Amino acid sequence: MSPTPPARRLRLGMPKRMFSQVLLMQVAIAAGVAVLATGLFLAPLSQQLDDQAMRLALSIAETTAQEPQIAEELQTTPPSPDGPLQKAAERIRKATHARYVVIMDWRGVRWSHTDTKQIGGIVSTNPGEALAGNEVMAIDNGTLGRTARGKVPLYDTEHRIVGAVSVGIAYDSVRARLLSAIPGLLAYAGGALAVGALAAWLISRRVQRQTRDLAFSDISALLAEREAMLHGIREGVVALDRAGRVRLLNDEAHRLLGIDEEAVGRSPDEALGEGRTADILAGRVTGTDLLTVRGQRVLVANRMPTDDGGAVATLRDRTELEQLGRELDSTRGLIDALRAQDHEHANRMHTLLGLLELEMYDDAVDFVGEVVGDHRATSEQVTEKIQDPLLAALLVGKATVAAERGVALWISDRTRLPDRLIDARGVVTVVGNLVDNALDAVAGTPHARVEIELRAEGRTAVLRVRDTGPGIPAEQRELVFTEGWSTKEPPAHRKRGIGLSMVRRLAERQGGSATVGEAHGGGAEFVVVLPEALDEPTPVPAPIAPVDTPVKEESR
Repeated sequence: MSPTPPARRLRLGMPKRMFSQVLLMQVAIAAGVAVLATGLFLAPLSQQLDDQAMRLALSIAETTAQEPQIAEELQTTPPSPDGPLQKAAERIRKATHARYVVIMDWRGVRWSHTDTKQIGGIVSTNPGEALAGNEVMAIDNGTLGRTARGKVPLYDTEHRIVGAVSVGIAYDSVRARLLSAIPGLLAYAGGALAVGALAAWLISRRVQRQTRDLAFSDISALLAEREAMLHGIREGVVALDRAGRVRLLNDEAHRLLGIDEEAVGRSPDEALGEGRTADILAGRVTGTDLLTVRGQRVLVANRMPTDDGGAVATLRDRTELEQLGRELDSTRGLIDALRAQDHEHANRMHTLLGLLELEMYDDAVDFVGEVVGDHRATSEQVTEKIQDPLLAALLVGKATVAAERGVALWISDRTRLPDRLIDARGVVTVVGNLVDNALDAVAGTPHARVEIELRAEGRTAVLRVRDTGPGIPAEQRELVFTEGWSTKEPPAHRKRGIGLSMVRRLAERQGGSATVGEAHGGGAEFVVVLPEALDEPTPVPAPIAPVDTPVKEESR
């Protein structure tokens, strides 16, 4: 037989669920507060009832002492159970429901008492203070038990103290009043406890819904996992509260946005400055996979609202992907240029072969010379006006692509750009984007033409690209520089709306500008000004003048 499993011991302790723990703690707090409030109320109530009883006894004694026949009969009659003072005292005792009314002379001898056997005897408590002319209130023990007492002096008609009046109220009645008040107090405390327990239950239910009935250990584990996940993923995460203020940033968001912990508690506009990135985070621009440029980074942002009225935005770095896409475009453009040259070269070779077969040797020589001269003229025209090798190579390649697409690419006669560019790659990016957009705008139109003007004004580079396309409406001339805005269909490998935005960013980073207007004769004209884009010209040393050396005359 299998051994009998050990009996499970009942283990008492705090429940694991947050709902149960919160409810238990709140009920315990409500019960403790109810008990404490009841105790704090009962303590002053007991003192208040004692004081009321003593003052009632004192007022009965004062009223008794004010009757003039009491002092007169105290002086004229002996103490007796059937005496007038005993009858008067009993009448007052019964009328006021006092425990006793004792009238005594200046020696402390009783003239009245509830127990008639005590008449003529000395009082059990010291009457000295009352006989000295003072009023006395106290709770004390006497022959009739514990009572709340009031004692006053008794004056004759000449205002001499001839005795005292002592009135006692049974302390049992005071205790009974206190005990009778306890059920009501407990009822109020029980009602308060019930209301507190109900409120605790409602609050606990709300906490249960908000925490998905998780235990504290589960919540702690979730927080630890969240911190590890937020700071471990390679996407930027920005959380905003219902007021639109940043409340959380992970490490990648710090890196991509270039901000620190001081951004927490501030709005996106305050943390990032005005721009498309702040508009996306604030929800003023909606959509999925929104493109934005932050510094030199191209970001893809998505924003999702949360149930509490806030939002969570994720940021992905597409800088490298955009660079790869542009390199792919450059490679594709180079392939198109090579294809165009190959096609043109094949036609020329066929023409040359035909001339040779027809034995038109002189015409063949002239044809070859003309072809070589045209190509050399195009290259020389570019390199003569643009001395930077990267920029010149770009425009020679663009000229071939433009010819293949049926577009005339002109270099303005005003173009003069020396080989002193500080950031040649940045200028190549600007010119390449502007020329590509111009070629796209005029391709397929009659008499398509793109004109390029590059000038140096001191250390400032001024770039102009004009085309004969349809132009850009005035209301859209600022939109074309916005990230993600484009009128063209995006290619498969990347998104549109980045090129012109990067052009303006590069210009503004150097303190310049990028604008678009209407070209002379129609079309669009883009103007980019790049201050301090060129180095200072190297001074040419002045030629050294020859020094005449005196010739010594030969002695004769």
